[in-house]
Amino acid sequence: MTQKVAVLGTGKIGEALLSGMIRGGWAPSDLLVTARRSERAEQLRARYGVEAVSNAEAAKAADTLILTVKPQDMGTLLTELAPHVPADRLIISGAAGIPTSFFEDKLTAGTPVVRVMTNTPALVDEAMSVISAGTHATGAHLTRAEEIFSGVGKTLRVPESQQDAATALSGSGPAYFYFLVEAMTDAGILLGLPRDKAHDLIVQAAIGAAVMLRDSGEHPVKLRENVTSPAGTTINAIRELENHGVRAAMISALEAARDRSRELASGNG
Repeated sequence: MTQKVAVLGTGKIGEALLSGMIRGGWAPSDLLVTARRSERAEQLRARYGVEAVSNAEAAKAADTLILTVKPQDMGTLLTELAPHVPADRLIISGAAGIPTSFFEDKLTAGTPVVRVMTNTPALVDEAMSVISAGTHATGAHLTRAEEIFSGVGKTLRVPESQQDAATALSGSGPAYFYFLVEAMTDAGILLGLPRDKAHDLIVQAAIGAAVMLRDSGEHPVKLRENVTSPAGTTINAIRELENHGVRAAMISALEAARDRSRELASGNG
């Protein structure tokens, strides 16, 4: 790779992205990192062989800046960066709920911005990263973002108007599955299983079900029906889930997550 890329505010997701890029063929000499604490910057330098610099130095030297700070810190970072970012830099934002227009208003006119919503499975190279173009971003800019984020999982392009929905489904999505596993583990204990055995049973069921959904090409209804025999155990469990409104609750939960993403985008943090 000949482009120089800087990851600014390198926390867990930023580090996962950094390591994924290196595994994907990026040379450490083409990568820069910034971190709030000097000991964290030194840790990244020692671990990956990358150069740790200040935010201003990263803005001057890198062709692509990936901003991975918390949403509430983004305004302060952009104020610091603005004097040092020429219009030919690509800005990639990983901040939930912040539209590309927020960056375009604070940076040099014409600066290309790409918005990416990834999720925590980036830590195990199984992320879904949802990518949208700002006003000045081209197909080439989207391709560059895909090249970077494909190192930690899959990527999907959507219009920015769909980012709040994607955040609700995918960005927050892993938490819903953890919540379900937690509830099923408690149920296993109630039914008489030790916690560790209940956990192992549920986790493997989740992995197996996910692989079948990914690889079989079958609709989830068909896969569920394959498990659901007449008058059997599964249909009795499904009946109780429906009686308790689990499907409706999930729809309401995702709508709430989408609405919160919209609130963040409008500045109502």
